[in-house]
Amino acid sequence: MKSRTLGQGFQVSEIGLGCMGMSQSFPPIPDRSDSIALLRAAVERGVTLFDTAQVYGPFDNEEIVGEALEPLRDQVVIATKFGFELSTGQSRGTDSRPETIRSSVDDSLRRLRTDYIDLLYQHRVDPDVPIEDVAGTVKELIEAGKVRHFGLSEAGVQNIRRAHAVQPLTALQSEYSLWWREPEDTIIPTLEELGIGFVPFSPLGKGFLTGAIDITTTFGEGDFRNTVPRFTDATAREANLAFVELVRTIAERKGATPAQVALAWVLSQKPWIVPIPGTTKLHRLEENIAAAGLELTEDDLSEIEDALPEAQGDRYSEANQKMIDR
Repeated sequence: MKSRTLGQGFQVSEIGLGCMGMSQSFPPIPDRSDSIALLRAAVERGVTLFDTAQVYGPFDNEEIVGEALEPLRDQVVIATKFGFELSTGQSRGTDSRPETIRSSVDDSLRRLRTDYIDLLYQHRVDPDVPIEDVAGTVKELIEAGKVRHFGLSEAGVQNIRRAHAVQPLTALQSEYSLWWREPEDTIIPTLEELGIGFVPFSPLGKGFLTGAIDITTTFGEGDFRNTVPRFTDATAREANLAFVELVRTIAERKGATPAQVALAWVLSQKPWIVPIPGTTKLHRLEENIAAAGLELTEDDLSEIEDALPEAQGDRYSEANQKMIDR
């Protein structure tokens, strides 16, 4: 697989792997051994960027990633996140106090079985801690050799600029796909101006853009999508099937799958965008990786742009929406 360069000259595979589903949100959760095998298969196929977080589980995800990648550490880059109060083993809201960041990083290093974190994100902006204090703490961790690069997740333009002024940002992570294009308004132009890379999660619309979900699809107990209005509102879900028909039309002409067209579209937007689709299945991993080789012509992109419908329904529950910095 080819590589792409995020901010600060940080090179990664042009498609990464989001690991969250290996421990939460999208049941059934696979056996630990199966996840470890999938992670190692991804490395064999050229994936170098692996995205995890303390809160995924909590803690299970980092442990799985750490065990899987320990013997392959020099071939991969690991991104993890801090920013929640997890002393009870469950999230009790945001916490990015400097002392919490330091202890969180030490805990992540232990679980990941490594002595440095390639890319450390603040998972969500903490309204109670100035972003300059957060960036300054990460800067100290970089100087100490425990962290190599700094990133933010779901941060707005003001906090991006303020953090970047203290410790240059390598990447912003946020949702971005054919059916969630809000970052195009102010986020992507700001990243381009400042030389910061963009790492979109949910580039397949939490599975919707694969074409495997229709109005009759139900999700199991504990599935995150049961809390998302775009999935729970039947009218919105039916309206959004227009996105699937659009990518399916392009896919049939290209000899590809709808998921590959959706990923290729994200890749085509900027050369410093690196999507991290999540999966727990080998055939989906291979399908996603193959999207890097799918070229969408200017005519294809124009056709998508001209036919793109207006997405219906919120992307998060009201509680989760409150944690997004805009």
